[in-house]
Amino acid sequence: MLAAALAAVLFAVVQPGVGPRPTTPPAADAQRLRADVKRLSVDFYPRSYDRPENLDRVAAWLREEFERAGARVEYQPVTVEGQAYRNVVARFGPDTGPLRVIGAHYDSYADTGADSGDERGYSPRTHTPGADDNASGVAGLLELARMLGRAPPAQSIELVAYTLEEPPHFRSEHMGSAWHARALRESGREVEFMLSLEMIGRFSDRPGSQTYPLRGMHRLYSDRGDFVVVVGRLSDFGLSRRVKARMAGASPLPVHSINAPPLLVQGVDFSDHLSYWREGFPALMIGDTAFLRSRRYHQADDTFETLDYARMAQVVQGAYAVATQP
Repeated sequence: MLAAALAAVLFAVVQPGVGPRPTTPPAADAQRLRADVKRLSVDFYPRSYDRPENLDRVAAWLREEFERAGARVEYQPVTVEGQAYRNVVARFGPDTGPLRVIGAHYDSYADTGADSGDERGYSPRTHTPGADDNASGVAGLLELARMLGRAPPAQSIELVAYTLEEPPHFRSEHMGSAWHARALRESGREVEFMLSLEMIGRFSDRPGSQTYPLRGMHRLYSDRGDFVVVVGRLSDFGLSRRVKARMAGASPLPVHSINAPPLLVQGVDFSDHLSYWREGFPALMIGDTAFLRSRRYHQADDTFETLDYARMAQVVQGAYAVATQP
């Protein structure tokens, strides 16, 4: 009985035996990804909630890039504590039918209670550059837009760049993704799935570079940070298998998955997909495991030079396959 129970848990959590479903997505441009991450983390620095003027600049630039790619674009107003912010929504495919949402937050972390040591009131010590977190995910959205623009999809797709994912609004009803999810629920629109691109640029082949929230998990996965992970709730088990298979078939990059309760495994609900769960939509996170892999998480050295753009491009190709295939 114990062995059967353990096997059932293993099957539900790790999802072994999901074979790749081969596709031939167009190649994502690693150099363009690098340029976009640099633009976000250097030219628009800092992108934190207390610098709304910079977030406005980012939103305007994202709109221009999405429109250049061929999307139908609009701002979604987000007003928090009297301050105006904006989500940027880029649409591809038909206006009707089940909707596929892929999103990433464009704001970055700031410790506004700390002394920056800079007369401007901020420095990388307090306001991080946020290259992996989450310029990488937003650059992935922009590259997806270019790929979708070159071959318009048969599916209805929204790419959404969210504001206010980071503290002090993290996990709250003020997150930009919460505003978007609530609007979808109020509209009655059918949402097939939502994918959150949350830190997709940090990889390592060094043994011991990957850590886990629970002892022994490395035996189920890998002790090297050389993979991308698909993260979901137990109720999104079938969707996780589908996404894992599509991503694994789109590039040589290893793809692992986990479906687990947030109370059991820390980090399962640590991004914008949480907002969609709260509104009853199926949603997953795609990422590099954040602080479980990177010592640069929410640090001054989360800079554009430190990311792996070749493997990041493979993540984007996997996301494209998920977005465009049945």
